[in-house]
Amino acid sequence: MPTRRTLLVSAAAAPLGAAAHKATNGPGIYARLGVRPVINGVGVVTVLGGSIMPPEVVRAMDEASRHFVPLPELQRKVGARIAELLHVPAAMVTGGAASSITVATVACMARGDSRKLQQLPGTTGIPFEVVQQKSHRSGYEAQMSLVGAKVVWVETRQELDAAIHDRTAMMFFLNKADPDGRIRRDEWVRVGKERGVPTFNDAASDATPKENLWKYVQEGFDLVAFSGGKALLGPQCSGLLLGRKDLVEAALPGMSPAGGIGRGMKVGKEEMVGLLAAVERYLKVDHDAEMRELESRVEYILRTLGKIDGVKATQHVPKIANEVPHAWIEWDEPARKITSQQVVDQLREGDPPIHVQRPGPGKLLISVWMMRANEHRIVTRRLEEVFRG
Repeated sequence: MPTRRTLLVSAAAAPLGAAAHKATNGPGIYARLGVRPVINGVGVVTVLGGSIMPPEVVRAMDEASRHFVPLPELQRKVGARIAELLHVPAAMVTGGAASSITVATVACMARGDSRKLQQLPGTTGIPFEVVQQKSHRSGYEAQMSLVGAKVVWVETRQELDAAIHDRTAMMFFLNKADPDGRIRRDEWVRVGKERGVPTFNDAASDATPKENLWKYVQEGFDLVAFSGGKALLGPQCSGLLLGRKDLVEAALPGMSPAGGIGRGMKVGKEEMVGLLAAVERYLKVDHDAEMRELESRVEYILRTLGKIDGVKATQHVPKIANEVPHAWIEWDEPARKITSQQVVDQLREGDPPIHVQRPGPGKLLISVWMMRANEHRIVTRRLEEVFRG
């Protein structure tokens, strides 16, 4: 088990202040569709809808929806404001972190050349190789290959040096995999600078603590991506691409409303304004207070489940990505005659359904980050019933 770390992190303002968002109004639209809302004990994951937008974000999106504006102008002005707030050279709103990967690749391949941009995914005469460590395989490599890029896999510094040549467009780094790679973040950036190759950092889930939003650009990464619908609590279909001004400028025509390779990656006026409101809010929030609330929720789970014979409950804070308190639950499956998969199934089949992570046999990982009001107490009671049952 990782040791507990205390750090400034962001928690979900809407879940923490559930009363402000009137969650008790009832899930009318979902009931009509026959879809049951769940208690989210997994965290800011896309499959459950990411996060719940706080009222100020919803208000901004509602206001934006009432007018027509030139989207390219709005994109540039929203990007300029976000860049100012985050102390980075340039920024743009994308259709999500995966979209940021794609338009970053487009920027590094075409470099603002409209002829090359229109040629994609054809790569004749265009640098098209992206260097990536094998330990940084993200599952999102298709976001690069769809524009014609080819991933070149490396493990050692020697392999990295050999992989860079005139066909190299970009060096891809997966931030959460930094501890797993043989080439660490600072060295990756240094090699990129020395060889004149743009470095891209996929930090989608790493906006906690808030200083991370500008930290990686200041470390020297040419482009950095964050999800807009996770820790920032912005629109789920939004993301941020931050970094070098020339590369962000080159990324803009690689996405809607321009034609070509990124036309399908639309970002509406509502998402642009909503994500700006989310960033502004995020920088003002009392993150210390939110951390204390999350720790209190986890402590309640640990205190209650820790009284059950054979069940070990401890706090876990990931070392990187989603760095907020979680409840880690362990037990001996044969001794208790119940598997972690059976526990997960019972939680999901209950009313309301509860989703948690299952890291392995006899293990559960429960995130309280996106829970609202007293949902952590409901989860604790249900787990207590399962284990004692």
